Amino acid sequence: MLDKYFEYRKHKTDFNTEVVAGVSTFLTMAYIMFLNPVILADGGFDFGGVFTATALAAALACFIAAFYAKTWPVGLAPGMGINAFVAYGVCLGMKYTPAEALGAVLVAGVVFLIISLTPIRAWLINSIPKSLKLGIGAGIGLFLAIIGFEIMGLTADNPVTLVQLGDLSNPLLLLGAGAFISMIVMEKMKIKGNIIIGILAFSIIAWLGGWGKFNGVVSAPPPMTHLFAFDLGAALSASMVTVIFTLFFIDFFDTAGTLTSVANVAGKIGRDGKIQDIDKAMLSDSVSTVAGAVMGTSTVTTYVESAAGVKAGGRTGMTSLVIGVLFLLCLFFSPLATSLPKEIDGAALIYIATLFVRNIVDIEWDDIAESGPAVLAMIAMPFTYSISHGIALAFISYAAVKICTGKTNVSPAIWVIAALSVVSFVVA
Repeated sequence: MLDKYFEYRKHKTDFNTEVVAGVSTFLTMAYIMFLNPVILADGGFDFGGVFTATALAAALACFIAAFYAKTWPVGLAPGMGINAFVAYGVCLGMKYTPAEALGAVLVAGVVFLIISLTPIRAWLINSIPKSLKLGIGAGIGLFLAIIGFEIMGLTADNPVTLVQLGDLSNPLLLLGAGAFISMIVMEKMKIKGNIIIGILAFSIIAWLGGWGKFNGVVSAPPPMTHLFAFDLGAALSASMVTVIFTLFFIDFFDTAGTLTSVANVAGKIGRDGKIQDIDKAMLSDSVSTVAGAVMGTSTVTTYVESAAGVKAGGRTGMTSLVIGVLFLLCLFFSPLATSLPKEIDGAALIYIATLFVRNIVDIEWDDIAESGPAVLAMIAMPFTYSISHGIALAFISYAAVKICTGKTNVSPAIWVIAALSVVSFVVA
């Protein structure tokens, strides 16, 4: 039956290959099960509730991709970077409650869903300059890095220099450093699941050394404390416009970029340059964001780690189906998630940050009008501690440079987003 539905022969694959591909992708993105609850808990969310919501939202999203976008071998789960924006920017920085933040995630998901059903999708994808997309992506990475440094204890507050080196005598900080190095080494050696292996290996050392508390491995799933807990009242207010735009912007362009990357590896780009069935993949992603907000987690998105499964031979939605089943199995490992030392979680964040930042190599460095605003986005996000401010400053500066140099023949989307960014600072 699966053979008939997914058409293995047509896509030059088979059941065993698809299963291996699904496992490969899952191992590269399973870290989200541990990091998402840690990050959102810092913003006031319930750790256990987010853990369960993460597993269920990821599983449901993968099943939607498997059976609707059945030619896409991708994994979906709550996205890194967006969860940090929700926790540290929206909840801690702007003082919104988790329910109000989830309301914003829901509205942004609905906007994404509507746009995915219209020609606006293609217009937007082609409107934003590549340099800004890359700069914003790198900025999100640096934002994750500064959060990782704080969680790990590598930095401490200083009244004069603002930050300083943390306490290097802390055994858990040193174990976190070891975990970070091990992840790089395993990546270099092409070992799949390097992040999750590094987290677990050094956590075990911490438990054995008496520096961390081991709470067990398996138990019944924690209750879904944030199920249907979203608050649309604040989400529909004028003060939330910037937040909703940021959530939509990150999810939309991250998904578009990820699907393009996966399509390159999977050979899904036709001779005309168009990506096959990208409309179904985008729609699956947007529906998953709405479902994730209802369950109680931040924006669900397609993972670039899906390329690991594609490289292993995955070519159909069967790969997504396997990933979804594995996320369901994660429901029973909440005690293990609560046992991981935060310093080692922080090391994983720093490692993931390096993956975001490395794409800056493709920025047009020879054109300062393109690279300048991109770099501004990169440095503004960590230094203002706000992804939304970084995006706004990038578009304002990009538009200003184009006006001052007489290069005004850019997409209208640039002027619209720049104008909205100015308004967001005025009314803030």
